[in-house]
Amino acid sequence: VILSCNNQELVKNNAEQEVWHKNATIYEVNLRQFTEEGTFRAFLPHIERIHDLGIDILWFMPIHPIGEKNRKGVLGSYYSVKDYRGINPEFGTKEDFMAIIEKAHSLDMKVLMDWVANHTAFDHDWTEEHKEWYTLDSLGNFQPPIGTDWWDVADLNYDIVEMRLAMVDAMKYWVEDFDIDGFRCDAASWLPVDFWSQAIASLNKLKPVFMLAEAENPALHEVGFDMTYTWEYLHVTNEIAKGNMYFEDLDKLMIKEDSVYTEEAYRLYFTTNHDENSWNGTVFERYGNTHLLQAILVFTIDGMPLLYSGQEAGLKKRLKFFEKDAIEWGDYIYADFFSALLKLHQKHPALWNGKYGGTFEKMDYEDDDLYCYQRVKEDNRVFVFLNFSDTIKFIDLKEPIIQSLTELYSQEKTDLLNKVELGPLGYKVFYTDLY
Repeated sequence: VILSCNNQELVKNNAEQEVWHKNATIYEVNLRQFTEEGTFRAFLPHIERIHDLGIDILWFMPIHPIGEKNRKGVLGSYYSVKDYRGINPEFGTKEDFMAIIEKAHSLDMKVLMDWVANHTAFDHDWTEEHKEWYTLDSLGNFQPPIGTDWWDVADLNYDIVEMRLAMVDAMKYWVEDFDIDGFRCDAASWLPVDFWSQAIASLNKLKPVFMLAEAENPALHEVGFDMTYTWEYLHVTNEIAKGNMYFEDLDKLMIKEDSVYTEEAYRLYFTTNHDENSWNGTVFERYGNTHLLQAILVFTIDGMPLLYSGQEAGLKKRLKFFEKDAIEWGDYIYADFFSALLKLHQKHPALWNGKYGGTFEKMDYEDDDLYCYQRVKEDNRVFVFLNFSDTIKFIDLKEPIIQSLTELYSQEKTDLLNKVELGPLGYKVFYTDLY
């Protein structure tokens, strides 16, 4: 009987959780580089601006104290965690972080913490108190995760039950004491899936949490993760921009992913994030003059769109990972561009996340420079026309659309769409009126 009650409560909690994130959008906060100060207090005034862009979730890169032993650079990697229950003094205090959470919640936004469960800093207390919790080499020494150059972190051993329990307790601390809404889990596929099952079940007893895995693994959805990364999508679009792959390769990937992931599984789409920007280049380096077209794809495809710190300001530099390198905000030159897409995603069911969104239907015009499609959810339709060439394109629709439509950026209205003209590198996004 007790089991039945618990199951009923879990179903109820899951239903409540689904409601808020069905049309959610997410913003990655690189706190160190966000302002000159790099603190919670300096970030606080930006929350309302980010909310007004059309953002529902704030994901903070790790905010914990950073290890000093074997540190990379002057400030070190955010992902070298010295204390899972502490706050990096570079960023401020626990009270400052609580103020961030309270402000976000007052705007009906959610807050995710980045969680690094695979490894710790070499000077984490566990290295002194519980050496047996780590993966040791043949000489009994700590070692970085195998196959990496992460010499600033020591690999944890997930065969150790006590370590698993301690890790779950540390995650629960932030939910219980700070009302955190979920976690973005770093290198999630490097850990046993049964650990994540254990952790997520424990967290959900406190409150329904939203769980994002930095991984492409359908099995993670089966143990409670709500959303996974789309690294392969990013890599394919990078190669398309270089001329090494084509849109037919993207179509094949999407068909493959549809066959592997269920409609309940949310996927996270992005053109940039902290890894891609710092290590592989800005959107301008990787996509060139097609970066806005690629952004429209990400924000209207079948998944949740991510906006990275500085993207709305046209971030044109690779942010340093181990040093101070503040974002140059200027006049937020792409704020209106992204805000239009974010709010379109929020308002139009055709673009909602996972099973709540509509179908993706390609419109093929036998032109390798064009990528056109529609998203459809009952009476709601969104049409996307993208021209990846430097010449004008004229599209004669195979089936005229006789419906009240509005173009997203010009706000021009029409009741009949049978031709579309796209300028060089042009784009048009039409949507049906909502009643």
